Amino acid sequence: MKKIILSTPFLAIFCCLLWATPFVGIKIGLNYTTPLQFAGLRFTISGLLILPFIPNIKQRTRESLAHWPIMVNIALVQTTILYSLFYIGLDMVPGYVGAMIVGSGPIFVALTAHFMIKDDKMTLKKFMAIFVGIIGVVIISLAKHKEPSVDAGAGVQNTISRYPWISQSITLGVIILIIKNFFGSVGNVLIAKKSKGVYPRVLAAFSLFVGGILILIISEFIEHPRWSPDLPLEFYISWAWLAIVSSLAIAIWYSLLQRPGVKVSILNVWTFIIPIFGAILSWLILPGESPDLPSIIGMCVIGISLLLINYFNRKNNHCSTDIIKSSKKI
Repeated sequence: MKKIILSTPFLAIFCCLLWATPFVGIKIGLNYTTPLQFAGLRFTISGLLILPFIPNIKQRTRESLAHWPIMVNIALVQTTILYSLFYIGLDMVPGYVGAMIVGSGPIFVALTAHFMIKDDKMTLKKFMAIFVGIIGVVIISLAKHKEPSVDAGAGVQNTISRYPWISQSITLGVIILIIKNFFGSVGNVLIAKKSKGVYPRVLAAFSLFVGGILILIISEFIEHPRWSPDLPLEFYISWAWLAIVSSLAIAIWYSLLQRPGVKVSILNVWTFIIPIFGAILSWLILPGESPDLPSIIGMCVIGISLLLINYFNRKNNHCSTDIIKSSKKI
């Protein structure tokens, strides 16, 4: 049982299930604050929450800081840029649409890994399986979605006063989330390729805390937020949960990316689970959001993609094992 729990597939699925919940928490929190302020507060706290769980923290930190340039790069790409785009984009679209668009991330990761990592090449079967999943995301993205009403508690209406220098719309939100996926893929490759020698939990704490502080600074310049401690309980619950999810999931994910033999493109295939559960939670919890036919069809297509990819991965692993056994006999 312990072996299963510590296995890469189990931990990857666990992380993705955790990452499916923030879509609801973010939409709730955005009713009471601005996107970047909310993101900055979340990730600054998340970074601090990891610190008590770092063994030999002084030694680990000293060893990791020897690689400070890559740590700074990861903090900028994987936290500051990625989550700034994520929060701004999600503020413009319904929760379930955001969940589905973010689900297109694996195709960006697979393509980026193909060009940046020598031993993570794109096979035709892998590409076709991932492409099936992207078709599901496209079906959902191209469907006509009604604008959430103010009574629905969505943050879409609030963006008009937050960023008067751009014209907010669901289409723009979708584009921003797609750009976010690109930066997410670059960040994953950076961690897998360049972070060797950096302790995963130190890297996670550093990137979240430093990235969160930078987001708060950016928020002051472009959002001019006003913080009020007199907010309802649901805001603090969503904030606390998001901080816990970030610290736990990212610490585990960074450690998986550094495991020997783990390929970035294959690991990120599991992120197709995020849009499915993210959309379901949005439909169940957020007022004014309900399933429609394109979304259901898209989710089914994504599910088929997951089955195909897992089948091909298992088949390739068996072939590799057979080759190793044959070479040993020779």
